Amino acid sequence: MHRIVFLDRGTIAPQVVVRRPAFEHVWQEHEKSSSGQILERAEDATIIITNKVDLRTDLLAKLPRLKLVAVAATGYDCIDVAAARERGIAVCNIRGYAKTTVPEHTFALILSLSRAIVPYHQSVRAGRWQEAGQFCYFDFPIFDLAGKRLGVIGGGVLGTRVAELGRAFGMDVVVYDPKPAAPTPSLVPLAELIRTSDVITLHCPLTPETAGIIDAAQFRRMEKKPLLINTARGGLIVENDLYEALTGGLVAGAALDVTLPEPPPPGGSFMRLAALPNVVVTPHTAWSSVEAQQALADQLIDNVDAFVQGQPRNVV
Repeated sequence: MHRIVFLDRGTIAPQVVVRRPAFEHVWQEHEKSSSGQILERAEDATIIITNKVDLRTDLLAKLPRLKLVAVAATGYDCIDVAAARERGIAVCNIRGYAKTTVPEHTFALILSLSRAIVPYHQSVRAGRWQEAGQFCYFDFPIFDLAGKRLGVIGGGVLGTRVAELGRAFGMDVVVYDPKPAAPTPSLVPLAELIRTSDVITLHCPLTPETAGIIDAAQFRRMEKKPLLINTARGGLIVENDLYEALTGGLVAGAALDVTLPEPPPPGGSFMRLAALPNVVVTPHTAWSSVEAQQALADQLIDNVDAFVQGQPRNVV
């Protein structure tokens, strides 16, 4: 009989139903698990479900019965996939579930910056409208998206949908993808995207090749002083370099849904960024519409069922 341990059920909202697999099994779930609790909880597990709990080489070596790690997310950088393969442990992830929620959140962040939503809201609450003494005031510039260039880094499902929304807003869209599936007219080199874009948005995975893809050197190449949006992974941007770019006028504003680590430490670089007036922050919620979370939970158990039936899917 399979023993299934869900190490961090609390990463999925309580109102979302995580159904039980169709085969005979023992199910155990925990709201969250620290690194020191994993071995005790999963020592006899044949299947581990995790969203963000790290499973590295030394730990995998101590889980002799483990056959599958089902990641409750698209990103799987918390798993040492190479070590898992060496031990015959399959790793599968979730795909396609966020093709509505992340692009919509991305554009909510773009619009929040371009329309100065947050500073105007804060100023109204502070009494500025009454102080102005007229029907409106112009403390914060507002910019239209139509006619601007949108640079999308990452040409997968999410990047493609963001590009579609950008075109619907009348934007000129260019895309850079480290490993494009096929050539398209909108594909450009990264250097051109960085140099010419008015808005840059990240939708690529965090890999050794993409870690720190936006750093001080890239900020210096940004001729348009763009808005920078990150709903992908925090490690894609060098946060200290972003702070210098924002305070030095190389970037007009930033909207960040992710950082590394999560949550950010109280005195760290991310919180310093969050305090800037031209920065909008959300706590890694771009993926988390109720509809998307339910689709994720359903696909998660579909992946587990398929593996046990001898038809593994979404294997990474």
